Amino acid sequence: MAHVLPNLPYPTDALETSIDKMTMEIHHDRHHKAYVDNLNKALEAHADLQAKSLEDLLRGIQSVPQDIRTAVQNNGGGHHNHSMFWEIMGPKAGGEPSGDLKSAIDSTFGSFADFKTKLKTAATGRFGSGWAWLAWDGKGLQLYSTANQDSPLMQGHAPILGLDVWEHAYYLKYQNKRPDYVDAWWNVVNWKAVADRFAKAKSGR
Repeated sequence: MAHVLPNLPYPTDALETSIDKMTMEIHHDRHHKAYVDNLNKALEAHADLQAKSLEDLLRGIQSVPQDIRTAVQNNGGGHHNHSMFWEIMGPKAGGEPSGDLKSAIDSTFGSFADFKTKLKTAATGRFGSGWAWLAWDGKGLQLYSTANQDSPLMQGHAPILGLDVWEHAYYLKYQNKRPDYVDAWWNVVNWKAVADRFAKAKSGR
């Protein structure tokens, strides 16, 4: 079955002023669409891989035939990363997490403020294109960055929250000021969606 570009769960201008409408349009309608199209193209001759879920495909990336592995890693990762990215953002969002997620963040990183600082460091310290992640490794939370469109799924982790620091995610509005983009991004984080992902990862679903 072919992979499909998901619709945005809100209008393209819903995240103003933190993320501008034109960036959202280009990011979703062109960049994300290209990942989906290129993933489908890479899998055209591989019915067995087409039948796998995107998550299983990425978890088993090392078993993907070598001649298409890089294409699947880049485009499959890009498809999954962005599908999550749209879901963990929203209008009238921001603030702080609560409940089990907040407790886990506090116990792992010291406090929510410390967590934000460490994620910003990971995001701004990533040379070139990539992502900063909060992930569940099966036992606890981890915070790190990855290059390009690599996903925590590729190392057996479940992505809980991811921040896109490719230039196309912020350059129209913030130019080379990645730290300003990171600061503004916290205003649109949908903590309920993140908490739902955390609960699902902990339960092994």
